[in-house]
Amino acid sequence: MTALLAALHDHPDYLAIAPRLHAADAAIRRVALLELADEADPELLPALVHALDDADAGVRAEAARLLAGADDIAATAALAARLLDSDGAVRDAAAQSLSELKSADCGTVLLDWAVHDNAFARTAALRALRELRLPAAHDAGLAALKHPQAGVRREGVGVLGWLKADDALPALADLAQHDPDAEVRRAASGAVGFGQHPAVLPALLAALGDEHWPVREEAAATLGKLRLQAAGEALISTLEQDIWQVRIRAARALGLLHERQALPALIGSLAHQAGNLRKEAAIALGEIGDPSALPALSIATDDPDPEVRKAARLALGKLASA
Repeated sequence: MTALLAALHDHPDYLAIAPRLHAADAAIRRVALLELADEADPELLPALVHALDDADAGVRAEAARLLAGADDIAATAALAARLLDSDGAVRDAAAQSLSELKSADCGTVLLDWAVHDNAFARTAALRALRELRLPAAHDAGLAALKHPQAGVRREGVGVLGWLKADDALPALADLAQHDPDAEVRRAASGAVGFGQHPAVLPALLAALGDEHWPVREEAAATLGKLRLQAAGEALISTLEQDIWQVRIRAARALGLLHERQALPALIGSLAHQAGNLRKEAAIALGEIGDPSALPALSIATDDPDPEVRKAARLALGKLASA
């Protein structure tokens, strides 16, 4: 018995399952791991960690999946080691389980992995660190922005965005405009939404013209979140000309900006075939609060979509109270 399992030598639940955990048949060992997990006993965690070293890749992958959400330093370290496993399914399972960490103490185990030479391991560690908001992850996130692999850059963006790292805003704004990968540009367009910097507005306005619509969608949402009044004209153009998915975000942003110049475009959007856009247009008109929208909103209370009708009634209520 290994040192890891030594503490379990008198645990009755472990002793009952142990023969199957050590069976010659890998399929039996996998079923035994499920039995072990069903006990939901933290004292049995070492047995799951031990299974990460099993000779069978299927058993290792099962153990990695079952350790999801196990905020335990030893389990975190063992899962991180499996990021270099010879089997792709094991690596993927370990990465997924690490991404569900909630403990900052466990997250510190991943700081060295966040600058690892292996791109997959580095990506997984950065993803796991993202929502933990560890200040110590700042440098790893910043370094990741220059990595040749897009996945690493994208997770670096996530780390810095969750940390609200003001010093990273120029670099994030540059990625939003110029990164060769559309998903990195999209992530960066969202990540700059935590602070004001002279580089942010030009980057987001440029992103509104990106060839990939998810980037434009994210840029429109961030412009509204930041309440950047200088973006009003560009957002109106987006609302009038872009595809409906992006127009939804533009409508929402214009409402947040209380942009009165957008009234004709928003009123026109109440007749669009996409119900979600009609709803957002109604909400935005309520936010702006201009009485000239009353006739169009009154008509929208008879919209075939109940969500649009509800939004129109609420908007009319706001205008009445104003």
